[in-house]
Amino acid sequence: MLELLIGAILVAIIAGALGFTGLARGAATLAKMIFGIFAVIALILIIAVVAGIDLLT
Repeated sequence: MLELLIGAILVAIIAGALGFTGLARGAATLAKMIFGIFAVIALILIIAVVAGIDLLT
């Protein structure tokens, strides 16, 4: 579960860096959407880990 959390955070950071710095203008909208999706997933996983809920079973 912790591996999923770390992966979601990394994907959100990379997508945010590409979408919010203007490095890839054509992919900025897609990167912002991916950032938002994975940021929400990361928040859900953080809450689940803190609450002790195992979402994989």
